[in-house]
Amino acid sequence: MQIIWHGQSCFEIIAAKGKGEHVTILIDPLDEGKTGIKNPKIDAQIVLLTNHAYTADKDDLKKIVPNAFVVDGPGEYEARGVYIQGTGVAGANTIYTIEVEELKLCHLGSLQQPELEQEKVERIGNIDILMAPVGNGKDLGAKETLKVISQIEPSIVLPMNYEIPKLKIDANDLSEFLKAAGLGSVEPLPKLTIKKKDIVVEEAKIIVLNP
Repeated sequence: MQIIWHGQSCFEIIAAKGKGEHVTILIDPLDEGKTGIKNPKIDAQIVLLTNHAYTADKDDLKKIVPNAFVVDGPGEYEARGVYIQGTGVAGANTIYTIEVEELKLCHLGSLQQPELEQEKVERIGNIDILMAPVGNGKDLGAKETLKVISQIEPSIVLPMNYEIPKLKIDANDLSEFLKAAGLGSVEPLPKLTIKKKDIVVEEAKIIVLNP
C-alpha cells in the first residue's frame, strides 16, 4: 500500500488487489479557491468526503473523478473489495475507517471534538494507520488531537490540517504538535509505503508526509 498526502485532509491511497491490479482511494479532494491547494490528477475509483467545508463541490468532482464511487456520509459501504465505514460526529463531519490489504485505516476528517464518545471509539475499532488533524483553526489543536489519538491507539499517526506553503486557511505549525507529542523535528517522507507485516502494534509512531 502507498499513502500520499496532498495537503489539508486530502490523501491518496493506492492498494493492491492481486497481481498487477490496484484500487485508488481519494479522500477529500479540495476546493482550490478556498484552500489554495490544487487537486492532484488521479484516476481514483473510490472517493470519500468527510465534510463540505473545504472539499470540491459536485461539479468539480465530476471533472476530477468522473467515474468514481463517491461516499459522502455515515454508513457502511463496499466497493472494489474495499470495506468502508462512515461514522458521523459533530460539525457535519464523517470519520471513515477503511479496510483493504489487511490494513485498517481511519481518517478523522475535520474533527472538532476534543474527545470521542466511547461508543464511537468502539465503532472505529483497532486502527493500524490514523490520519489526524493537528492544528487547523476550529479543528483539533495539538493537545486535543493527542487525547483522541490516545483513545484510538493507532500504530501509526499521519498528521494533517496544519500550515503548509500556499494554504489560504489559518493553521498552526506542525512543530506545535510534535512538541506536544515529545518529539523534535521529524524528517518528512514523500509517501508512506507499507504492508501489514510492517505494523508494530505496541508502537505509536508519528510519520510526517510531504504534501
